[in-house]
Amino acid sequence: MAGSLPEVLPVLLDRLVLASASPRRLDLLAQVGVVPHVVDPADVDEAPLKGELPRPHAQRLAEEKARAVAPRHEGAFVLAADTVVGVGRRILPKAEDEATARRCLDLLGGRRHRVYGGVCLIAPDGRAVTRVVETAVVFARLSAFQVEEYIASGEWHGKAGGYAIQGLAAAYVRQISGSYTNVVGLPLHETDKLMRGLGLRRG
Repeated sequence: MAGSLPEVLPVLLDRLVLASASPRRLDLLAQVGVVPHVVDPADVDEAPLKGELPRPHAQRLAEEKARAVAPRHEGAFVLAADTVVGVGRRILPKAEDEATARRCLDLLGGRRHRVYGGVCLIAPDGRAVTRVVETAVVFARLSAFQVEEYIASGEWHGKAGGYAIQGLAAAYVRQISGSYTNVVGLPLHETDKLMRGLGLRRG
């Protein structure tokens, strides 16, 4: 079609290991033409430390995930990420049951919250670079019906803060300031800069 944009064809990077099992992160990387050669999820304790705030929590987990996986892949770049939803000083959990998801939605409705995306890339020579990206999100007030409707969808399962902005919850977002892809699960602009800075991608 005349005037249409060229399709970005994903390129397999044979030295990139993604230390995450998140299908959302794989999809986001493919969106900018990147396909990891290996997906090797990290197994780390994601519980916050006593008194730990949302931003340092996201940074610590991204670094711990990358460093846990790197020794298993000599000569490779290892990319890890973590997404943390915070309301003030409080870290919201990943919702694994309806009660947790409901508590998260009750807390988020009508309020501003922040999503912190920690990204860590370790190069084959051991160099490690970490970034934390912050996005502010404002939810509309949610009626009891809206909360129960979202709970019934099951979309909240396993999601930080109990929601997925790329799904039904998009209807609840009044305002977003910062990286949208960060809220989905991986800040693409910053991740691309890390990969280019360490020599994984050209340009």
